[in-house]
Amino acid sequence: MELKKQYNEKELTITVKDKIDTTTAPDFENEIMDEIGKFDSLIIDFTELEYISSAGLRVLVACEKKLNPENIPSVIKVNDTIKEILIISGFDKILNIQ
Repeated sequence: MELKKQYNEKELTITVKDKIDTTTAPDFENEIMDEIGKFDSLIIDFTELEYISSAGLRVLVACEKKLNPENIPSVIKVNDTIKEILIISGFDKILNIQ
């Protein structure tokens, strides 16, 4: 997994490449949690994400719970396979999936 963080004012975009699985999920979580309080909005770019496991989904839930209710994370550029996983898992109810 490769991560790239980019700030635009108080908006943080994290681009994730390759996969988020049991091995990489802790790093993904740490990268997000290290930034909590520094941004007003969070965008997670899955353009180059090929796979996400339940460990990665758990990180998304943990992230959403740490943020203020008005700061719903956006997950953008999701491929059809991962989008289907997110929708079936009910993540479309807690995240802004684009």
